Amino acid sequence: MKKLWKYGSNFYALAILFFMFWMLFIDSNNVVNHFRLSQKLNQLEDQKEFYLEKKEKIKAEREELMSNPQLLEKFARERYLMKKPTEDLYVIVEK
Repeated sequence: MKKLWKYGSNFYALAILFFMFWMLFIDSNNVVNHFRLSQKLNQLEDQKEFYLEKKEKIKAEREELMSNPQLLEKFARERYLMKKPTEDLYVIVEK
């Protein structure tokens, strides 16, 4: 107990303990915030990978569409409801 009291009355020991407490729990860059930010970073890196894969898939589809005129016409008719001037277009909506 005397040894503990000896260190407790030491100014430097108290200053170091206060500094450690401040840096771990009170400071804006504390351990809890650091953990949250690292989780957020991992989540954003996963999203980045997902979107890069999606981007590559879209690029491949675009190249395929631009190289094949019949496929481009089919895509335009289905996706954007385009038609020739002499055609009638009927859209069936499922409920």
